Amino acid sequence: MRSTIILMLLIAFTGFSAQAQQAKKNAKHTIEVNGNCEQCQRRIQKAALTVSGVKSASWNVETHQLSLILNEEKCSLSDVEKAIAKAGHDTKEVKATEADYENLHSCCKYDRK
Repeated sequence: MRSTIILMLLIAFTGFSAQAQQAKKNAKHTIEVNGNCEQCQRRIQKAALTVSGVKSASWNVETHQLSLILNEEKCSLSDVEKAIAKAGHDTKEVKATEADYENLHSCCKYDRK
């Protein structure tokens, strides 16, 4: 009897753990992306939207915040950050290469830390 109860609890716990780790189809994320102007805004949003699974991308020029809605079954936040870095813009987690940064228009070059 006792082993049956323990077994049932173990199965229930495993089920809850697996359910908690499921990817979300409409996950909302906000990340900081360096940039200066509306040209940067178009480039950042375009780079994010090229990643399969990104449903929405909106970068705010004043706050430097990129709001995303993505399908975590198709892509990760890291995938989006890598695409943005390839376009020449740094995020907190992924930095653009020097060559990608240098390809930015002169007005789009921000202070790199």
